[in-house]
Amino acid sequence: MKHEPEDNHPLVAAIRDKQIKAGVIGLGYVGLPLAMSISRAGFHTLGFDIDTEKIVRIDKGKSYIEAVTDDVLAEETGSGRFCATTDFTRLKECDVIAICVPTPLTRYRDPDLSYVENTCREIAKTLRQGQLIVLESTTYPGTTEEVMRPILEGAGLRAGQDFYLGYSPEREDPGNREFNTSTIPKVVAGDGELASAMMRAFYGSVVETIVPVASVRTAEAVKLTENIFRAVNIALVNELKLVYDAMGIDVWDVIEAAKTKPFGYMPFYPGPGLGGHCIPIDPFYLTWKSREFEQPTRFIELAGEINTSMPRYVIEKLAEALDRRLGKALSRSRILIMGLAYKKNVPDIRESPSLRLMELLIERGAEVEYHDPFLDEVPRTREYGHLKGRRSVQAEADNLAGFDAAVIATDHDGVDYARLATHVPLVVDTRNVYARRSLAFDNIVKA
Repeated sequence: MKHEPEDNHPLVAAIRDKQIKAGVIGLGYVGLPLAMSISRAGFHTLGFDIDTEKIVRIDKGKSYIEAVTDDVLAEETGSGRFCATTDFTRLKECDVIAICVPTPLTRYRDPDLSYVENTCREIAKTLRQGQLIVLESTTYPGTTEEVMRPILEGAGLRAGQDFYLGYSPEREDPGNREFNTSTIPKVVAGDGELASAMMRAFYGSVVETIVPVASVRTAEAVKLTENIFRAVNIALVNELKLVYDAMGIDVWDVIEAAKTKPFGYMPFYPGPGLGGHCIPIDPFYLTWKSREFEQPTRFIELAGEINTSMPRYVIEKLAEALDRRLGKALSRSRILIMGLAYKKNVPDIRESPSLRLMELLIERGAEVEYHDPFLDEVPRTREYGHLKGRRSVQAEADNLAGFDAAVIATDHDGVDYARLATHVPLVVDTRNVYARRSLAFDNIVKA
């Protein structure tokens, strides 16, 4: 890497020599693993969260995030390098502050930056000279400069002179054991040359590989591009699923054959809808911002429409199969949703299509239960508050026999799918579970 004059600046040298304290705001799926990586790299680290329950669990060395083990958490808290607090006045102790708070959508699918804005207001209360403030939350290009900077400068200090701004998009993938925060290449950018040097020094000490880019807007666009790429390609295979289903062709067979081509093709897979914090949300951040520049985003918006329509398609396939195979109306049926999480083998329900499936079934008059080995109870959510408190039912033979149909929405590995198909009259498979496991049953319908 080219050596820049700013690399010798005292602020950069202090970071490089680990003579600074770091702060991480938001100790969720992104923030807690990041805090552990920073602490394990040798920086004294403070974690901030408004959820007192999280702080209590951290103090006891009990992790609530799969990517952070109890042993790692206990080691870092026991070493004195890491501690967590709800006291945001302690932000003044931190030389580098990373913001890892949610960036959801409003009910009208516009960006909701209230968490970022409120966090910046808290930082502004104790903002001091020399601090580096970094946003890691996914957002549209311009957020760091247009939203964060004015709020922080309201404290009377000037960005680029008194304090410094940077952006480094999170790239967490819950449940992926092949990569972790330290091994995933990290895109970094600073608002100005000194801020860029501080970003390189800090993240270069925390992760194995950094990817510096020219501006914070570029870094903000990188994250959106990564997830829009996935959203559009998933929408494509979801649409192909509909077309091929009408033709009597199994889209899963098509994909398996197509991916044998060693060039020019990358497999994506259909499903009951999109879940997770990133892929269902990020495209709408760009479509919203693009209106400011009078640029159409028809391709991205169409992909969003296709993906959000998938839960309704699954319910229609279920209703049709119940009528044809069992002679029973959906409104008089008892349905089991298999899997509440948005992806397999994790307890993460953010934007999970399973919640939408349950809502649609309730609207159609069906009796609905769910089974998920990772989620005993439906937690509080912004859009599905009426589902809060519903508990996972047992997937034992006697219990399964009481359902008319099951919908496999999430293909957790630890489920006995043979038992499911043996005891439930109809199984709607949205994940191709039975074909992938070479399980043959006559009561399976793909959707």
